Amino acid sequence: MDLITFLQQLINGLSLGSLYALIAIGYTLVYGILRLINFAHGDLLMVSAYAAIMGVGIFSWPWPAAFALAIAATGLLGVLLERGAYRPLRRAPRISLLISAIAASFLLENLVLVIAGGRAKPFPVPAVFSGAVSVGGLYIPRLSFLIPLITAGFLAGLFGIIYRTQAGRAMRAIARDQEMSSLMGIDVNRIIAFTFLLGSLLAGVGGVLWAMKYPQVNPFIGILPGLKAFIAAVLGGIGNVTGAVLGGLLLGLLEIMIVALFPSWAGYRDALAFALLILLLLVRPTGLLGEALGEEKL
Repeated sequence: MDLITFLQQLINGLSLGSLYALIAIGYTLVYGILRLINFAHGDLLMVSAYAAIMGVGIFSWPWPAAFALAIAATGLLGVLLERGAYRPLRRAPRISLLISAIAASFLLENLVLVIAGGRAKPFPVPAVFSGAVSVGGLYIPRLSFLIPLITAGFLAGLFGIIYRTQAGRAMRAIARDQEMSSLMGIDVNRIIAFTFLLGSLLAGVGGVLWAMKYPQVNPFIGILPGLKAFIAAVLGGIGNVTGAVLGGLLLGLLEIMIVALFPSWAGYRDALAFALLILLLLVRPTGLLGEALGEEKL
């Protein structure tokens, strides 16, 4: 592989890894607070893409307004899921929460299937995100260049919220000890809802970016990126936000580089990601930046 090809694949890997990181943070935020794997998280990505299509195609809104409202609606949906599907079961056995999360995932998929149909729909990609630029022999799709920048901006905002605001301090306190945080006067329900809002907003952003990168939308497009983002969260250390970002970038780079180096393995790309998950759980169950089980932190 020559240098130009290597740099090209590196950019593609960073672009894909940025998307995984953006989605993985939703998993790790919720797990850090509730010790719950929110299996409906990937479907929020799908809902965001469909909401953006409706805004542009049906209501004829300008794409910035349509995309912003789609992301906001996804954040609201995440809060409603927490209120309706998870909060009533918070004191139930953890298996009940897990079953509720799986049921919420199937519910979203089938609702969209009934409303929008099963046929794939083209996603409107604005001109600013389409095309490519050539730099020193590198052929870079504009979207592959913009995705890491957009992701970095949202992640910087998230880290600012978590580490620089009162709500962020409350989130970290609840992640450490929910009962003690409640005794100290923290409104646990409000902070958990806020956590779902943040994670769902990032899933909404990820959904719009994913749909622009792969502009065919169907009711099941959130399954695979959702599972890959979960692998990224586990890889970095689920419950650790920095680990989720690191895991997403590493997974994206590994996927792209393995296919680039071994083209005959392209058909096994998804299988390799799941094999990596199994290997990691065998070697280091807490992930790269994870701590002892039960002590995960934001």
